[in-house]
Amino acid sequence: MHITSEQRLDDGVLEREFTLGEIPGTLWTPESAAPAPLILMAHNNGLPKKEPRLVARARHSAAQGYAVATIDAAGCGERPRSASDERARADLRRAMRAGEPVDDIFESLVGPLVAQAAPEWRTTLDALLQLPGIGGPVGYSGWTALGIRLAVTEPRIAAAGLFAGGYVPRAQREEARQVTVPLLLLLQWDDEGNPRQRALDLFDAFGTEEKTLHANTGGHTGTPWFEMEDGGRFFDRHLK
Repeated sequence: MHITSEQRLDDGVLEREFTLGEIPGTLWTPESAAPAPLILMAHNNGLPKKEPRLVARARHSAAQGYAVATIDAAGCGERPRSASDERARADLRRAMRAGEPVDDIFESLVGPLVAQAAPEWRTTLDALLQLPGIGGPVGYSGWTALGIRLAVTEPRIAAAGLFAGGYVPRAQREEARQVTVPLLLLLQWDDEGNPRQRALDLFDAFGTEEKTLHANTGGHTGTPWFEMEDGGRFFDRHLK
């Protein structure tokens, strides 16, 4: 891991940009020198790691005593995208504007993204846990499809906070039954881009005995700020 820049923010959080091979990432750590539990924070379906809502969540969690890391995995952010990915994105936008079925297009786009991203996140986790000031256990927050894959394949993940997605690839819907870590699932009730019933069915499918669903009125970007506080309490219960 190569640290490319670092700065101390107004709230005392240390923000560091890093590269790990071809993987660019950002790490936020609290002001305290004590070893901090780690939260992996992933954005949805190719958005950049500098997406303002993700950065706000990351800084809030770091100020509460967590180390928080995010990366631009393959096909995400500024990483190169394949011609097939670009065609799938264009087809998805066109189909959604026209009100046409998008399931097959979504599968062709997000399925490969998850398959490519999960190994890079595990590689990043290996490197992060070798840094001074970062200890276990490890939590995950963000993109639902990736979170399911990591919760099933990465035994170091101890708890996961997911943003409920109506569109989750079929492979991850099957994997959801194997998830056993505690879950907090956030659902925006009026999110036109994520069918509500599919999100509810996914919540029902999770195999864990400890799962909580928080549903709020509003669209995709309308998650209330207090959910960040509730998410913090969720991770405090399971990571501290």
